[in-house]
Amino acid sequence: MASRVVFLPGSVLPAQAAYGALVDALGTEVDALVKDLEVYALPEPPPAYTLDDEVDGVLRTADQRGWKLFHLVGYSGGAAASLAFAAHHPERLLSLALLEPAWAGRWDRSDEELALWQEYDRLEALPPPEFMRAFMRLGVKPEVELPPPPPGEPPSWMAQRPAGIRAFLETFRSYDLDRDALARFDRPVYFALGELSNPDEYGAIATRLSQVFPDFELEVFDERHHFDPPHRIEPERLAVSLRALWHRAETHT
Repeated sequence: MASRVVFLPGSVLPAQAAYGALVDALGTEVDALVKDLEVYALPEPPPAYTLDDEVDGVLRTADQRGWKLFHLVGYSGGAAASLAFAAHHPERLLSLALLEPAWAGRWDRSDEELALWQEYDRLEALPPPEFMRAFMRLGVKPEVELPPPPPGEPPSWMAQRPAGIRAFLETFRSYDLDRDALARFDRPVYFALGELSNPDEYGAIATRLSQVFPDFELEVFDERHHFDPPHRIEPERLAVSLRALWHRAETHT
């Protein structure tokens, strides 16, 4: 039977654009549920939006499919939501794959990670075009040259992104991600990290989570960063790692 997998994107690209290449690389051995984020379900983020909206959305969509057990893959904001789902509904997951979570709780953060979040707070005053560029700049090492915006008019969905990203940043400031619940999560956890991503953010998160999850695997992708991630740039390599994760999880269920 094909592995049942829910994929959650980050806060910029829609789910199909984010994961199309990876789903193609995985082929027919995967029953893929590529799900857009709840923060973009309406023209504006839901009032009082939190990661619980994303948790409820995953649960609702999986129930509609009749999936009692499934694998969960999340990138960036979607990976932060995946952590919240694992804390609330560990009994539903066979495994958890985290592709550079944008956030992973407020406990045990280093001075460098706290200083970086002060920089994110300063983005609030910027107009949308400057906000997006500054947001991307914080996610990578200083020497990384960010790609230029694509030519032509931006797609219609791009207009929602600054507000959606701000909604994520707001819930990250106050959301209570249960560290003890994650420490009890005994299913395999995989973390993909880009070597050129900001180490004070994504590297620090990988280190913190490696000390929480009892079954944790880290894979570093050379020459990759948060905005040219392996699920889009190296989907075949990531597919191999995910197949191994899912096989191990299903073998020991």
